[in-house]
Amino acid sequence: MFRGNMKKSGMDRRIYMDYAATTPVHPEVVKAMQPYFTDVFGNPSSIHSFGREAKEAVEQARDRVAALIGAKSEEIVFTGSGTEANNFAIKGIAYASVQGISRGRSGNHIITSAIEHHAVIEPCKFLETQGFEITYLQVDKYGLVDPENVRKAITDKTILVSIMHANNEIGTIEPIAEIGKICREKGVYFHTDAVQTAGHIPVDINELQVDLLSMSAHKLYGPKGVGALYIRKGTRMVSFIHGGEQEHNRRASTENVPGIVGFGKAAEIAKREMSDEAEKLRVLRDRLISGILENIERTRLNGHPVNRLPNNVNVSIEYVEGESVLLNLDLAGIAASTGSACSSASLEPSHVLLATGLPPEIARTGLRFTLGRYTTMDEVEYVLKVLPKIIKRLREMSPIYRRK
Repeated sequence: MFRGNMKKSGMDRRIYMDYAATTPVHPEVVKAMQPYFTDVFGNPSSIHSFGREAKEAVEQARDRVAALIGAKSEEIVFTGSGTEANNFAIKGIAYASVQGISRGRSGNHIITSAIEHHAVIEPCKFLETQGFEITYLQVDKYGLVDPENVRKAITDKTILVSIMHANNEIGTIEPIAEIGKICREKGVYFHTDAVQTAGHIPVDINELQVDLLSMSAHKLYGPKGVGALYIRKGTRMVSFIHGGEQEHNRRASTENVPGIVGFGKAAEIAKREMSDEAEKLRVLRDRLISGILENIERTRLNGHPVNRLPNNVNVSIEYVEGESVLLNLDLAGIAASTGSACSSASLEPSHVLLATGLPPEIARTGLRFTLGRYTTMDEVEYVLKVLPKIIKRLREMSPIYRRK
C-alpha cells in the first residue's frame, strides 16, 4: 500500500514532488475498484444481472463526479482521459456548428489562450487545417487572461471560448467566472480545462458559468485512463467517437467500469477532504517558495503570487538549464519537473513561460515542484537543503555564470 511519497531503499531517500503530472491512487479508491475487475465484471450495456450491477456502479460514480462540480448526473460523460475530454469539447462544438445543429452561433471562430495545455492547443491547431480560425489570446506576466480581451476577440463568427481554469505549469488560476459571464452575454459556448483544479480547489459549474468542463481521475488520486466531460444540458455537440450508444449516445465504447468506479470514489474523497488538504499544501508551498527565493540568488517565481494553485511552485533559476537541475534532483531522490509531463521529452523552452514574457534563455531554466496529499514539511526542508547545493555546483560549471 502506498503510504506516502517519501520512501527509503537502503540509504536512498525518494521524494515525489510531481503531483501535477499524476497522483498515486488513494488506498480507498483501490479498494473500491477491486471487485469490478473480477466479481462484478459485466458489460454495463448488457441487460442481465451482471450488466445491471456494472451499470449501477457506473451511475453511482457519475453521481459522485457530478456532485464534485455541482452538476447534474446526466451532464457527465465519461471519457478515456482529460485529453479526450478536451478534444471532445472543442471538436464536438466545432463540427456541430459546421453541420448546423448547434444551438449556439454558427461560425468557424474559436478563442483560446497562448498558455493552454497541449490537449487544447493541438486540437485547435488541427481545426485550423480544417478551415477554422483560432485566436490565441496573450497573457500578462503572471499568466492571467484579461476577460476584456476575451470580450474584444468575440465576433459574430465565434462559436467557442476555451480557457483553462488553472495553468498546469505555473499554477495561475484564471478569472473563469468573469469570462463565463461575458460568453453567456454574447451567446458563445464556454469550455474550461479543469484537470488541474477539480478535486483540489472548489469548482462549481454554475458559479463559473461554463458550458463544458474537462476533468481527469489520475490528477485527484484516481486511476489513469479515465476522464470526464461536463456538458451543460441543451449544449449541442457532435459525438467524438462513433459506435454504440454508450454514455447517453455521447461517447461510444464499452465503459471502463473499474476506472469509472475509481474516479467516482476519488471524487467523493476529494469533495470531503479538499479544503483541509489545500490548507496544508499552502503552508508547504509557501515555505518552499520562500526558501528557494531566499537561498538561491537570481531566482524568480513564475505564475501569480496569490491566485495560484495551493500545491504549485514554479521558479526560474538563472544560469542553469532546467533539465540539468531535474537530473541532479533525481539523483538526489527528488522527483520534480520542468513543466508539463506531456512535453517532457521536448528540449524547447516552455510555451507557457515564453507567453508570460520570459526570454528563451530564462524560460529554459524553469523548474516545477507540485505537492500533494503525502508531502511533508520534512521533505520540503530536505529539498531546500539539496537544491541550493545543486545550483551552486551547476553554476560553477557555467562559463556564462563565471563571467557575470
